[in-house]
Amino acid sequence: MEMEHLAHVLRAAKAITGETEFTIVGSQAVLAQHPDAPAAMKMSMEVDIFPRSRPDLSELIEGALGAESHFHSTFGYHADGIGEETAILPEGWEERAVVLDGHPLLEGAVAICPEIHDLCASKLMAFREKDRTWVEAAVTAGLADPAKIARRIDAMERDPEGAKGHASRWVKAMEFDSHAP
Repeated sequence: MEMEHLAHVLRAAKAITGETEFTIVGSQAVLAQHPDAPAAMKMSMEVDIFPRSRPDLSELIEGALGAESHFHSTFGYHADGIGEETAILPEGWEERAVVLDGHPLLEGAVAICPEIHDLCASKLMAFREKDRTWVEAAVTAGLADPAKIARRIDAMERDPEGAKGHASRWVKAMEFDSHAP
């Protein structure tokens, strides 16, 4: 996915909901901070999104722009209208968030996206192989620091799947490996 695709999803979500501010929490949130991120980080063709002040409208986004919708079949990418509780993010992520605003492609839509270390920590809480691969790509590209990711994971309050310990150990091993001779 590229910035123009993300912008298209945001414009469509704005048109459907009448809202202008959206939170994006999945892998494509990286585009707000690093639009030239490596291809391995932009492989997903979905945008995890909810209207910031009206998360209840996520179902509307899902229905109109979601997987297998006309939008998806036409453009090859889609929105996942999610609930604000879907992503597990570190405390204080909103203060560190990257705000995508004023971009000419957005036409007045605004995206609030977790900063790269918060995004990596969130992805590791899911602890799926695709998320670990994504984080490895971020670290390898020099976009994220494993030590910082580990601190964000350790500071998380929510751990519904018990992944926090696995995620923390995994990223700390990555940090150790990056310092090995």
